[in-house]
Amino acid sequence: MRCPFCGNVDTQVKDSRPAEDHVAIRRRRFCPSCGGRFTTYERVQLRDLVVIKTNGKREDFDRDKLERSIRISMQKRPVEPERIDQMISGIVRRLESMGETDIPSKKIGEIVMEALARIDTVAYVRFASVYKNFQAADDFEDFVHELRPPEASED
Repeated sequence: MRCPFCGNVDTQVKDSRPAEDHVAIRRRRFCPSCGGRFTTYERVQLRDLVVIKTNGKREDFDRDKLERSIRISMQKRPVEPERIDQMISGIVRRLESMGETDIPSKKIGEIVMEALARIDTVAYVRFASVYKNFQAADDFEDFVHELRPPEASED
């Protein structure tokens, strides 16, 4: 593994342990050249996925991009980081097990929204505001109104 600090390719593993509920291995590494320490994660990848964007453009699926967008929506929410990691791993496993290598970005967004809705409604609304491209406060209001159950009328 190449050192991210000096570029040396001869780094050493100092510690390995299971991570993300045993779906990844966390490795602490040391660079003997510059003394830098860094962490890498090793995960099983069932197949190479390609995302089909709404404009038809194709790009390789990027787990890190998915994770960044989810973590942004979860900022300052009372959800444990391990729970977020488990959710992300579950989403990726679901995408990989769909049987298709080409996955529309719309499908990925729907799966992420399902997962967020089960964990935290504020994060769900935050993600939806970007995913559904909200343009005005009314868009938020309409979306939140759909989340609320209809109130029972009092007679």
